[in-house]
Amino acid sequence: MQVFYATQFVLPLPPGHRFPMAKYQLLRDRLADELPSVRLGQALPATDGELALVHTPAYIQSIADGTLDPRAMREIGFPWSEAMAERARRSVGATISACRASLREGVSANIAGGTHHSYADKGGGFCVFNDAAVASRLMQAEWARSHARPLRVAIVDLDVHQGNGTARIFRGDPSVFTLSMHGQKNFPFRKEESDLDVDLPDGCGDEEYLHALDLALDELDRRFDPGLVIYLAGADPHEGDRLGRLKLTWDGLEARDRRVFDWAWQRRVPLAFAMAGGYGTRIEDTVQVQVNTFRVAARYHERWQNRSR
Repeated sequence: MQVFYATQFVLPLPPGHRFPMAKYQLLRDRLADELPSVRLGQALPATDGELALVHTPAYIQSIADGTLDPRAMREIGFPWSEAMAERARRSVGATISACRASLREGVSANIAGGTHHSYADKGGGFCVFNDAAVASRLMQAEWARSHARPLRVAIVDLDVHQGNGTARIFRGDPSVFTLSMHGQKNFPFRKEESDLDVDLPDGCGDEEYLHALDLALDELDRRFDPGLVIYLAGADPHEGDRLGRLKLTWDGLEARDRRVFDWAWQRRVPLAFAMAGGYGTRIEDTVQVQVNTFRVAARYHERWQNRSR
C-alpha cells in the first residue's frame, strides 16, 4: 500500500504550542517498523497551478512569500516560515499522490493532510491549503482526459471538527459530496453547510457514534454514486483527545474505520485517506489510533490486489 509523507518538514513552533507536530514522524516510524506492506514515498509539492484549482492566486502568493496579513496567520494558528509554506504544499501533494495511487490500487494514504478548515482564500485551525479539495479537483481534471463520464468524489470527513472550508468550497457542486460527522458544540463555532452534516453531542460514545455513521453512509449511498472516496480519518474522536469532547474507544474507532473502508470496498470505489486531527493528552494515543487505521487499510488494500490477480 502506497503511503506518502512530508515528515522532513518540521514547523519551528514556539514552546508550548498545542499542535502535535511530532505525531507525523512517530506515525511514519511505527508504520515502517510494524507494517511491511506499506510502501513509504516522499510527497512532491503541489504546484501553483494545482493549488489554483481551489485557492485564489493572491492567497497562494501570500503563503509563498510570507505576506499574509498577521490576523489571517493567527487564524491559521502557525507562525509563517519557509518550512510552513513548503510543508503546506507537500501535504497537498501527498493527498494528490494518494488519490492517484488509490485509483490504480484501490487504497492509498497521506500520513498528514485532512486540512479541511482551509477556504479558497484563507486558512484556519492549523490548515493552510485544503488538500482534499485540491486533490478532488485535480483528479477530476485528470480523469476527464481519458473518460467520457465525469469523476464524482465523496469526501467522508470523520474528524471531530466540521470540515467547514471543504463544505464552502464545494457548496452547490453536484460532482463532489461532502459528508461531515462532528461535534455539534466543537470548533468551528460558525459552521458551513455540507451536503450531509451529522452533529454529535459532547460525550458521544461508540454505540451512538457507529449508529449515526451507519445512517450517514446509508444516506450517502442513496444520494450519491462516487468514483473516488477521500476519507479524513481523524484521531480526535478518541476519548483521550484534548480537543475532541467525544468518548470513542480504541475498538469504536477501529469499527468506524472498518465501516468506511467496507462501504467503499463493497461498491469497488477507490479510497484515499488522510489523518486529519488528533490532539491526544498522550501523543502516543493519537499515533496508536492512526496506526490502527493503517492496519485496517492494509487489509482492504490486500483485498483489492487479490481482486486484480
